[in-house]
Amino acid sequence: MIGLFGVSAFAADPKLDALLKNVEGRYNHATSLQVLFREEYTGVGHARKTESGLLLLRKPGRMRWEYSTPKGKLIVCDGKSMWMYQPDENRVDKMASPAESGDMRAPLAFLLGKLHFEKEFSNIVSRPEGTDTRITAGPKTENLPYSAVEFLVTAEGRIREVKATGFDQAVYRFTFEQEKLDVPLDAKQFHFDVPKGAEVFEAGG
Repeated sequence: MIGLFGVSAFAADPKLDALLKNVEGRYNHATSLQVLFREEYTGVGHARKTESGLLLLRKPGRMRWEYSTPKGKLIVCDGKSMWMYQPDENRVDKMASPAESGDMRAPLAFLLGKLHFEKEFSNIVSRPEGTDTRITAGPKTENLPYSAVEFLVTAEGRIREVKATGFDQAVYRFTFEQEKLDVPLDAKQFHFDVPKGAEVFEAGG
């Protein structure tokens, strides 16, 4: 769990400092990212739900989640709005960006901007996990949708897992494989077209 004291990880642990800067350098210099993802959601009193697919990220602020399980599910963030399509209901939910809408994908949005651990997170601690390092932290501000976030990071600074715990104790765990940085991505991939006949529901509407 999160450490009980809020000292800067950079001042307290030079080894962790170096690893965090390595992670920041890896993602802050990338303009795009492609990776296979596995998403697990565990809500209080509910069975674990698992989904998977292909994730595309492009700066500034663009995401595309193409789900293979469940097939046809799609989430697109164009930098301003986020669209979620549920094919089994032929339904589209339109929301603000992940950070603004309270979506638990908010920690992943840091990979699309300027990732800065000391600026964005508090109580940063780490522990070895095999050949990797698990970094645990809390949000720096109270307007984010999670109470704790964990990053499983390789020695070269690649993020293999992001785990976010909500204030309601729901847990989202994203694991990543076959990461590719700076891949050519067409801007059209981050434009959402409402499927024929789909009903659109807008948050706050």
